[in-house]
Amino acid sequence: MSNAQAKIDFMGKRKIAAILSIVFVLVSLGSLAFKGLIFGLDFTGGTLVEVEYKVAPNLSDVRSHLTEAGYEKLTVQNFGADTSVLVRLSQGFNDKVGDEVLSVLKTGGTEVELKRAEFVGAQVGEELREQGGLGLLFALGIVMVYVAMRFQLKFSVGAVVALAHDVIITLGLFSLLSWDFDLTVLAALLAVIGYSLNDTIVVFDRVRENFRKIRKGTSEEIINISLNQTLSRTLVTSLTTLLVLLALYLFGGEMINGFAKALLIGVLVGTYSSIYVAGNAILALGVSRDDLVVQVNEDENEDENELP
Repeated sequence: MSNAQAKIDFMGKRKIAAILSIVFVLVSLGSLAFKGLIFGLDFTGGTLVEVEYKVAPNLSDVRSHLTEAGYEKLTVQNFGADTSVLVRLSQGFNDKVGDEVLSVLKTGGTEVELKRAEFVGAQVGEELREQGGLGLLFALGIVMVYVAMRFQLKFSVGAVVALAHDVIITLGLFSLLSWDFDLTVLAALLAVIGYSLNDTIVVFDRVRENFRKIRKGTSEEIINISLNQTLSRTLVTSLTTLLVLLALYLFGGEMINGFAKALLIGVLVGTYSSIYVAGNAILALGVSRDDLVVQVNEDENEDENELP
């Protein structure tokens, strides 16, 4: 085997990559365990009030007015334009809550108009949270079965390890940075699973092909060659996807901000994991040519070669 094909020694750095991944995963799990996620109204239930100001307000002042009026556990943020403000309240909904919030914000003669007031019930939110978590687990389970059937059990475990790595780190960043976790972010996580799996399958397909074509060389060398052969495809796909997501994040507005952030993180981490985590995992599991090359029964082969 010619080592010239393996221009970048990815697997030579696998121990460093493994340490980095383990550290990021442990930090993410620690944050999720002790700090948790800040669930949006889709999951927790509560009241959402949108108001429109004549002149862009100072969000800190808006928050202070509402806190002084007795509202607790609230978030205040711009919604699209600087003059549009979204107030999220943890309290239950009533027909007058929008007018009450508006009355507080009009203190001092401020010109402000109520745009909408909505409620998401806590029971609905709890059901959505459970179903969303089960959906993620179900997706990982289906992936494991699919990869095992298409390739081999070791590849299946490697794919699921890479996908779990991506999801945990994405969730961990949302926890560490105290970003809202809502249904759009959950949808982004499912999209991350699909994107990362597609990238991993391309790499695994080349690994299987090279194990069958290249007769000499260690498993590490063959995985290295496969990663180098698919590198340009991986980078071009990731860069074009990131450009679209960056545009969505910058210009897509508040409604899809969380979705775009989660996908940006997921694509970056997924690109890394399809190169290092997936390959590292199957190498650690001891994948070899015997796992992928179809063994021919010698007796059957001799019978086939006998003349009638």
